[in-house]
Amino acid sequence: MVLEATMICIDNSEWMRNGDYSPSRFQAQAEAVNLICGAKTQSNPENTVGVLTMAGKGVRVLVTPTSDLGKILACMHGLEVGGEMNLAAGIQVAQLALKHRQNKKQQQRIIVFAGSPVNCDKKALEMIGRKLKKNSVALDIVDFGEEDDGKPEKLESLLSAVNTNDSSHIVHVPAGLNALSDVLISTPIFTGDGEGGSGFAASAAAAAAGGVSGFDFDVDPNVDPELALALRVSMEEERARQEAAAKKAAEEASKENKGGESSSQDAHMTENVNAAAAAAASSSDNKGNYPMDDESALLQQALAMSMDDPASNLSVRDAEMSDATTDDQELALALQLSVQDSTKDSASQADMGKLLTDQSFVSSILASLPGVDPNDPSVKDLLASMQNQPEHKKDEDKEEPNQEGK
Repeated sequence: MVLEATMICIDNSEWMRNGDYSPSRFQAQAEAVNLICGAKTQSNPENTVGVLTMAGKGVRVLVTPTSDLGKILACMHGLEVGGEMNLAAGIQVAQLALKHRQNKKQQQRIIVFAGSPVNCDKKALEMIGRKLKKNSVALDIVDFGEEDDGKPEKLESLLSAVNTNDSSHIVHVPAGLNALSDVLISTPIFTGDGEGGSGFAASAAAAAAGGVSGFDFDVDPNVDPELALALRVSMEEERARQEAAAKKAAEEASKENKGGESSSQDAHMTENVNAAAAAAASSSDNKGNYPMDDESALLQQALAMSMDDPASNLSVRDAEMSDATTDDQELALALQLSVQDSTKDSASQADMGKLLTDQSFVSSILASLPGVDPNDPSVKDLLASMQNQPEHKKDEDKEEPNQEGK
């Protein structure tokens, strides 16, 4: 990449009001200056660009060489158009500005836009060119607009005096439909001296001005693969974020639709319940007109039960028993099984009591047990107490009926 400091000399004379270049000479020149500034600053981050005007009350430096592109572009707004161009003074002031550049390793270059007649002598221009050559300053000239009074010849003589190893260039741009910036894109002023960095800067500047570079994000991956990859990854992340946001919005919309449907269903069910209640009320009103309906029959049955009518009570009990036998068969079966189990338990307890009263049977069982002596006093006392318990229970059972009879 070329490391250089550039001063751009702008022609803001009265001749710039003409409209032979769309939309006017001055506007076309301003667009070309913006593209050149963008190309120079993007080709190398350490490049600097300055701007000065050659007409009006005198040569005026708008911006000294700087790498701040915003500052360079801002100085182009609000420029006054008037007076005549002083080419010789503009070039000399530009040379002084480059002489006082901060980075002395930068190469020096002056770009001149000449759109009005050149009033300087040919010899004076050649002297200025030799001085530039002596100080190693390259010169690029953009010739557009007026071509009278030998203007092209004077500019050619200036270029030949300063040119060294084809480092300086001149471009003649005739009036026509093409914009000034479109014509300059393919010239060495944009593309440089065959350097790769200048070519990239030209394509980037053209893309910034609304052109099409043919690469994704207007960045050539062969020149700056890291920047191209970073831009591509950033674009993919942004696309994924947008897709996730759209999916979330769709889910929320579907939930809202389901909530509306459920509320409508609830309203419909409420209407149905209200309609059913109204129908029940109307049917009850209709039933009230007939005295011998079901409700009156139930009322008569309740009155009969309250008056202890034997016939009605018997009929009611029969009806209840029949309902119980038909509807609760399983319950009746369970009750029957529980009664049978209780009778079996009582029978088994009676048999056990009989066996315990048989002293010979108990003595034989105790004799068969190892380590048990039937003649032991403690064993005899235990058997006597066990035999007394059944007799005591029988006595209690006999006494209970007697108390009930009393």
